[in-house]
Amino acid sequence: MSSCSEVLDIDAPQSAEEREASIQFTRREFLAASGVVSAGVAAGFGPSADAQRATEAQQTVPLSISINKQQHQVSVDTRTSLLDLLREQLDLTGSKKGCDHGQCGACTVLLDGRRVNACLTLAVAAQGYEVTTIEGLGTPDNLHPVQASFLEHDGYQCGYCTPGQIASAAALLEEVKRGELSQVSWESGKTQRPALSDEEIRERMSGNICRCGAYPNIVAAVRAASMGGAA
Repeated sequence: MSSCSEVLDIDAPQSAEEREASIQFTRREFLAASGVVSAGVAAGFGPSADAQRATEAQQTVPLSISINKQQHQVSVDTRTSLLDLLREQLDLTGSKKGCDHGQCGACTVLLDGRRVNACLTLAVAAQGYEVTTIEGLGTPDNLHPVQASFLEHDGYQCGYCTPGQIASAAALLEEVKRGELSQVSWESGKTQRPALSDEEIRERMSGNICRCGAYPNIVAAVRAASMGGAA
C-alpha cells in the first residue's frame, strides 16, 4: 500500500536541497494530474465517456431508400446525413458538399419533388420519399429542360454549385406551376399566380450561392426553361 513516505521518502536522510527538489517535483506531478482531471470535468467527460462513445458508434439501422427510382438497401449510422449517404456509400457524387451548414445550396436534392439541403437532412428521415439527385434529372442523351437551358445560357463557371442550382431550379418551376408564392410575391401584391419575373427568380433561387458570380446567366437559364426553352 502506497503512502506519502514512499513518494517523499520522509524517513530517508536528505539535505535541505534534496528535500526541496523532491517536494517541488511532487507538486508539479500533482498540478499536472489535477489539470488533466479538471479539463476532463470541464469537457463533460465522465468515467463512462468511452463506453458511451462506443455505444453511440454502434447506433446503425437498416435503411430502404429510393433514389432516382432505384431502391437501395443500406445500413447507416443514425447520424449520417443524406448527403454523406449519397456521396460516401452510394457513389452519387453529383450533389456537392459546400458549406455543410445548409447555407450554400450546393447539396440541393429533391424529396418527392421538393428541394431540400441534403447536408441538413438525415438519411433515415428520407426513407419513404423518392429522392432525386442531379444524376436522376436527365441523361446526356435526354437532358432535363433546366439542364439544357443552363448549357444554352452558360449558367455556370467552375460548375461546383451547378448540380444544386439545377436541382433547385427544376423544383422552382414546379412550385410556380402549383401557384406557390415567394416573398417577392407578397411584397409586390401579386399573390394570384404571379409571373416568373427576374425578381421572382432571384428570390426563389436565393438559397443557392454561386461563388463565381454567374447569377445573370443563371436567371436567364431559369427564365428560358420556364418558357419552354425560349431565348
